[in-house]
Parts: sequence; C-alpha cells; structure tokens
Amino acid sequence: MHGRPRKPSKPEDAAASAAKAQKLRVLQSQFLHNHQNKIFTKEAVELSAKLLEINPESYTAWNYRKLAVEHYLTLSNSNPESHNSIFDEELRVAESALRQNFKSYGAWHHRKWVFSKGHSSINHELRLLDKFQKADSRNFHAWNHRRFVAALMNISEEDELKYTEDMICNNFSNYSAWHNRSVLLSNLLKKKANGFLLKVKVLPEYEFVHQALFTDPDDQSGWFYHRWLLDQTVKVDSPLLASSWPAHGSDVMLLGDSCPSSPFTNFHSDSGTFPLILYFNQAVEGVNSSTVLVNYELNTIKDLIWKPLSANKSQTAQVWVTQLNFNGVEPKAYSVEVSLGHSQGIISSSGFHYNHPSRFAFRVCVQLVEKGPAKGLGGDVILWRDENFHIYDAHSVESSSVISPDQLSIQNDHETTAFEWRTEAIAKEIDHFRELLSLINCKIGKLTLARLLMAHDTMTCQSPNKTFHLEEVLELYNDLMKLDPSHVQYYKDEHSLVLLQQVTSSKESLLRHCFHYRNLTSSHIGNPICVRLNNLLLSRVGSFDKLLWVQMLDLSHNELQSIEGLEAMQLLSCLNLSNNVLSSFTALEPLRSLKSLKVLNISHNEIGTHSIDTTRHLCSSPLSHSAGSEWNTGEIVNTDIDVKSYWEAYFILKDLNLTQLDIVGNAISGEKFKSLLIKVLPALKWLDGEQLH
Repeated sequence: MHGRPRKPSKPEDAAASAAKAQKLRVLQSQFLHNHQNKIFTKEAVELSAKLLEINPESYTAWNYRKLAVEHYLTLSNSNPESHNSIFDEELRVAESALRQNFKSYGAWHHRKWVFSKGHSSINHELRLLDKFQKADSRNFHAWNHRRFVAALMNISEEDELKYTEDMICNNFSNYSAWHNRSVLLSNLLKKKANGFLLKVKVLPEYEFVHQALFTDPDDQSGWFYHRWLLDQTVKVDSPLLASSWPAHGSDVMLLGDSCPSSPFTNFHSDSGTFPLILYFNQAVEGVNSSTVLVNYELNTIKDLIWKPLSANKSQTAQVWVTQLNFNGVEPKAYSVEVSLGHSQGIISSSGFHYNHPSRFAFRVCVQLVEKGPAKGLGGDVILWRDENFHIYDAHSVESSSVISPDQLSIQNDHETTAFEWRTEAIAKEIDHFRELLSLINCKIGKLTLARLLMAHDTMTCQSPNKTFHLEEVLELYNDLMKLDPSHVQYYKDEHSLVLLQQVTSSKESLLRHCFHYRNLTSSHIGNPICVRLNNLLLSRVGSFDKLLWVQMLDLSHNELQSIEGLEAMQLLSCLNLSNNVLSSFTALEPLRSLKSLKVLNISHNEIGTHSIDTTRHLCSSPLSHSAGSEWNTGEIVNTDIDVKSYWEAYFILKDLNLTQLDIVGNAISGEKFKSLLIKVLPALKWLDGEQLH
C-alpha cells in the first residue's frame, strides 16, 4: 500500500512464515504432479485453488486452471448453466486470491480471461472494483480492469470521465485516476466526439488540474497530468517540413576544385553530386520520387533514391537524404525546385499524413575549373588549435553570406492561425506558474515553467512578433541543478539543448561561433568556416535542423556521452569530438551516415575504458543500434584484419573515407589498434598527428 511503511518482523512472524513455506512446498509438489499428468479431477482442481490462496503469483497454477476449464467445457456439452457454474467458480478463486494480494497480475488476468470466454454476469464486477479502489484508489490493476469492464458493459467514456473526476475530487493524489482521465480524453479527442474538440476540452482541464497543483505543489500526481495537457496543447498531428539543405533561396556552388567563394554556400565535390536533405518535425515514412518532386530546368528528376537516416535501419526517420547529380552538365546556374505534399504517401509514425503542400527553391552554380593534382583534405593535417581559428567579423562582406537560421526554416503559414489559441493558453499558464514561484521555491514548478517557456517560443518562432525566453530557461535549469542534484544529468541535457537553440536562434548569435580556419600550410583547402561549439559544457547535442550547412564542426572540451542526431549533418567533412566522455565506438554510430567525413578527432575520451558498453542504454533504445547487425562472416574471413577484439570500431569506421584520425588519450589507442586502423582505413594519411607512409 502507498505511504505505509514496512513493519519489522517479529520472532513469531518468522515461525509462521516457516510453517507457511512448508505447507506451500507440499501443495506445490502435489499440484505439479497433477499438472504434469494432466489430472483435472475435482480434488486436483481444488488443490490448485488452495495453492493460489497462499500464493496468488503462481502463474503455472493459473494456467493449469485455464486448461481445466477448457477440459470441463468440453465435457459439459454446451450447457449454459454448467458453463456459468464453471466460470463463477473461477471468478470466486480469483477474487479470493485478490483478497490476499489485490495487485496480483495473475489473478486480474485470470478474471479478464474468464470474461473474454463469454461469461456474461459482469454486474458484480463494478461493485468488486469499487471495494478494491476504496482499499487503494491508486491500484492501477483495478483501473485497467475497470476500462476492460466498462467496454464490455458499453459504459460511455463520458460517464467514465465523470467517474475519474469524482475520484480525483475525493483524493487529488490519485495518480491512476489522472492517468485514466488522460486515456479517456485522448480517446474522445481522437474520435472527435460531440463537444470534445481540443480547444474546447483542454482549456477547462488546465483550471481543473490547477486546484491540485496549487493546493499541494509537492504532490506529483497532478504535475504528470499537467505535462500531458501541455503535450496535447503544443503537438501538431500532421508532419511538417522543418528545414532543408540547400536552403530556400540559397546558391550552391559546385566546384571541381577549390576557388574563391563564400564558405557558407560553396560545396566541394569531385563527383559533381551533393546531398539534398529534408528535415521533418517528426519521424515519417513514404519519402520517394512520387511524394517529393525535384525539378530543374523544368524537368522532373524521377530516379532519385531517398534514404532515411535512421540508426535502427527503420524506413521511418526524421531526416531523409538523396543525392543530386550534376556531373557532366554544362557550366552555368540551374534553378532547382523541390515540392512535397501534392500527393498522399508521406505518413508520420503515429499515422497522420503530410497534407500541407510545401515548396522551396535554390540555385546550383556549376563552374568549370581547371584541375590540378587532387590533394583533398588529406594533403595537410588539420590542427584544432585556437591560433588557427579567427572569428568572423559580423560587419564584414563575408558574413552577409551566412545562412540565417530563419532561411533554413520552412515557412508553414497555415499553422500560425491554428497556434493562436494554443499560444494564448500557454501564455496564461506561464503567468500562473510565475506567480506560484514567486510564493514558493518549487523544483517541479521551475521545470514546468521551463517547458512552458520553450513551448511558447516554439509556437511563436514564425510570428513577426516572436520573443525568446531562452535566457530565462537556462537560468531555471541552472537553479534546478542546484535544487535537485539527483536528476542533474537530465537538467544538464536539457540545458545543453536550450543553449544550442540560443546559439542557432539568430544570425547574430550564430556568427559568434563561426570562425575562419587559417593554417598557412593548408592553402589547398582555402579558408573553410568552422562552427565552434567547444567549452560549452554540452552533455547533449541538438538543433541539427539549423546546422545542416556546416562542413567543419568543433564540439571538443564538452561532456558528450553520445552524438545521437549528428547523422543529419550530411555535409560534415571535419569533426572534432576530443576531450569529451565518449565511452565506446557505439556512441559514434551516427558517423556511419556521414559519407563526406574526412577528418575526425576523438582523442582524449574514454573509449576502451569500460568493459561493458553502456552507450547502448543512453540512447533511445538498446535495440536502436545497428552496429554489427550486418555482420557478414564471409567479409571477415576474406580479410587479413583481426576484428574480434575491435568489432565495434571496425563496423563504425569501415565505410568511412577518413584521411585524418586522432585517437590518442583513449584506453583503446595501443599499437595493435592503430595497426587495425591503417588496414580498415586505406585512405588514412594522418594518425595522431603523424603522417603515414
């Protein structure tokens, strides 16, 4: 029971437990004999009932009784009275077991099984549920069973909603009642039942939950429901295109060799191809040449192959990419237009269609350049020293070529009107919680205010009168790290994501992190721009939709344990992840999708320090990783590479075309591993700052 401390056992209790255990062993031995020999006599079935009275968690005994019921139903020759007698006995045994332990999974499941077999006497069931819910109103087993019984009895969800309201008014700390209310409201809103429109129902729910929150802010039940309400208010069912690369209105310079141009629009490609990236606001499937039209010079490109950037090889992903090929075309500027939403086919993981037509256009400038000997990025070493980086002048001519975050975003004007009432609702909630926090120092109130402020910023980001509360949110998370050290990692992650949103919120803030790379010995790569997000105490990375154009990225001297989501940055050619806390090559799995990556620095991490790869459990799911899922025995046998000790590194690196790699400062970086790297990466020219011969 909730809130009731365990009592220390007494000597007489120990003696009683020993006697009970002895009785249980005897019963269990006799029961297993009956079960194994399929004995379904009256005495054998009664023995199982005695066993379940002592131990309601004996799943084998419940399954035995199911087999016995099937046996007796076969013998009863379809006699309804006989059937009901059999079912009534099963319900009696289950009820007796529940009186011993009313949270017994097996007993509740058995009752559900009896009713699913066609037993129609369920009028007693609601009375029984009332007894159990009075004993413990938060018993989620009883609430789950109530939903099942209500469906059998055709009790309307509106009536059940009223029941949850009564239960909450009786005890607002009833988490199960709040949860059941969210389930019922979700169903009614999906069905769009009479009067159950989102705007009509959600707004009064805020007032209802306020009574619980402001009465006892330390009770968490109402806070969970408030978060669910917030999700309902801000979520957009239909998927939307959030950003793209190339950006709308931009020019892409395709160069056979390097020549002076803006580093923000120049894309070096020896093959004449470049990636076209679509970044949606949620995971979608169905992106192909039929659902996304790509036209240039009034011709539709029909043979494009779109690939989802998904770690688990799913055909559902938030980011999709294809390659546009301008190899061998006449040197000039080509207008390219991309449109989607003109036909059905793009569907979110929750089943909603992309139904808002979108389009964006850009120019591809193909220049004919006399090529000298191909050097590539591997000609000279890239040095990540501060003296090699010089910040962009915000007032220079070059800075005017920076792609603004607003330019990367796809305008979805049709959502502006739909967000008006939502924005007003969130603004009212912000006022309420600022008032609450002016009276008490409540950590969950601070967390809720931070979420409300971020939701408000998201909904107004395309408004002409947009305002950002990012600085206030960062302060709230700083306070929470001090107030609630047990959840400090969560607050650090959220703080990191908000900080990156602040960095990418405007062209001016982004320019503060944009640097020239100037290494006098590397004249062949010109002055590529580098976005430096180092020394920011980042524990998580995000805002990838605003960084799709970046080719050189410095994330060193942070606290990163994974780089999940980095696969969206398809243009990356140079990446610095040194001096973080990456613990294994599994944490680097997004790199497998970065086919343009040439320079990688993962020095001074913790790779090889931990014998067990905990990274798998830091990301969304232990099953989300694909490293090693393509294990090809023939591929391994037919090479002279010993990968049995380094299989994760092998599968992460084998498809990359790296010319420079730094791994020094990791436990794994011994001579044996370096020998493996040289074999796995044939294009490698620099390893830990030393040129290979």
